[in-house]
Amino acid sequence: MKIQEAHYHHYWDKGWVVIEDVFTSDEIDPVRELATQMAFADLPARKGGGVDESGDGELAPRKINEPFRRDARFQKLALSPKLRSVIRHLMGAEPLLVTDQIFMKPPRFGSPKPYHQDNAYFKCEPAGEVMTVWIALDDVDEKNACLRYIDESFKGPVIQHSPVEGESYNITPSAELIDLSRESLAPVRKGGVVFHHANSLHSSHRNESDRWRRAYATHWASANVRSEGNTIKNAYFKDPELAGIFDE
Repeated sequence: MKIQEAHYHHYWDKGWVVIEDVFTSDEIDPVRELATQMAFADLPARKGGGVDESGDGELAPRKINEPFRRDARFQKLALSPKLRSVIRHLMGAEPLLVTDQIFMKPPRFGSPKPYHQDNAYFKCEPAGEVMTVWIALDDVDEKNACLRYIDESFKGPVIQHSPVEGESYNITPSAELIDLSRESLAPVRKGGVVFHHANSLHSSHRNESDRWRRAYATHWASANVRSEGNTIKNAYFKDPELAGIFDE
């Protein structure tokens, strides 16, 4: 993996960029298997926001919140020096880890995620120093629900989001505020990473393939960032219980 100036310019022109081959299969596979084991082990106790449910009541994992707190293998991947070097280059500031999630889309099951801006949740400023870093744990394409972006949407403010009926964990803008003529897809191979600005509108469809689509999303900010709510107050880098991990 070698970051190029074209990556930097794509990020600051479109609001997102794919960089392939950041991690090897040997680095990804243990994390992918661990995430899958954890997701299914948690399933009986997590009916609701963390799972998808079919019409006949079948359950499948949807996401795991804060895996960084649960196992050193997530910590090692998230804090990889080569990953932080890319974030630093794109962001133009020293990146500090705020939080993380595992997103799970099982074959023929994984539900769609409506268009949204991460900063509608985070409420952070300056937004240019807040980034989501989405590590592909599988090969991801249109059929198994790659990320989709509205190019240049990060150049505007956070727009009004409203709750999605029946999905308390989702918020989205009104359809007329989303310019689908600017939509781009972001396919990425296993071990590649998608980086996006906190104000970039993004989405993913249902997994319509026979393949898994798993991803490890980490969220970063600089020391300059402040938030209206508790995003920065509760960030990993501010947690005294995690101080030893960041000092290593």
